[in-house]
Amino acid sequence: MARRAILKTVVPAIAASGVLASGYLDCLSSAKNVRPVPGKPRIRQSASRWCYEKIPLSELCAKGAEMGLEGIDLLNEEEWEIPRQYGLVCSMGYGGGGEIRNALNRIENHAGIEAAFRKSIPRAAKAGVPNLITFSGNRNGMSDEEGARNTVAGLNRIKKLAEDHGVTICLELLNSKVDHKDYMCDHTAWGVRVIREVNSPKVKLLYDIYHMQIMEGDLSQTIIANSQWFGHFHTGGVPGRHELDDSQEVNWAGVMRAIASTDFQGFVGHEFIPTRDPMTSLRQAVALCNV
Repeated sequence: MARRAILKTVVPAIAASGVLASGYLDCLSSAKNVRPVPGKPRIRQSASRWCYEKIPLSELCAKGAEMGLEGIDLLNEEEWEIPRQYGLVCSMGYGGGGEIRNALNRIENHAGIEAAFRKSIPRAAKAGVPNLITFSGNRNGMSDEEGARNTVAGLNRIKKLAEDHGVTICLELLNSKVDHKDYMCDHTAWGVRVIREVNSPKVKLLYDIYHMQIMEGDLSQTIIANSQWFGHFHTGGVPGRHELDDSQEVNWAGVMRAIASTDFQGFVGHEFIPTRDPMTSLRQAVALCNV
């Protein structure tokens, strides 16, 4: 039957039954009314602790578990065990990987970062923490070529330890245009070059979607083309790093479908700063990204 004929027959019948008003219009509602898709989700979601710092961690874990989160990002070692009490994990931990401005691109930092990871990696493995974060550091006049060589050398010092314990070291991509001026690991190509040269299944990139939308755009194609080098993702509305709603420019459902189309098995961590009720905003983001 032609589509037009079907619509002429079916829509009046639905409207007459009252279903159109009570059900069909609900399906057309905004993302705030979306509910998670039943069954096993294709995207494993987490939330970054610092965005909800006014909420006790135990409360964040309990409410996060109810809405479908599987982890909490960016916890210090003394907090790693708390999510496990609620059926979650610390999906990304701090383990001494340096600071955003001062880290792996400087050889003088390598010994300290290695020493810190030699302590934190075994502890992360014992606590079930799959990922620890690290950074490139700022340029401060250094060329990207020299910085890449140095970062590779620093990661090579710790990759065997990470492999032996099954913990992934994630080098974060950040924007140098708005939030982190002069940060070196600010383009996917630079980060992929480093991770490819390190050549370890336990050294990956943390692809922050917010930051890379600012620097590059072309999110979905970049994710699909480079998925093997990514160990973790972060979200955040552009501009402003706020809610994943229609006030910003990223098509989050489309980006999540791109991630789901790859072999990626890690976490997508929500790292946006709520401007409304935090748990309502987080619940909406979880539903939106449950593709």
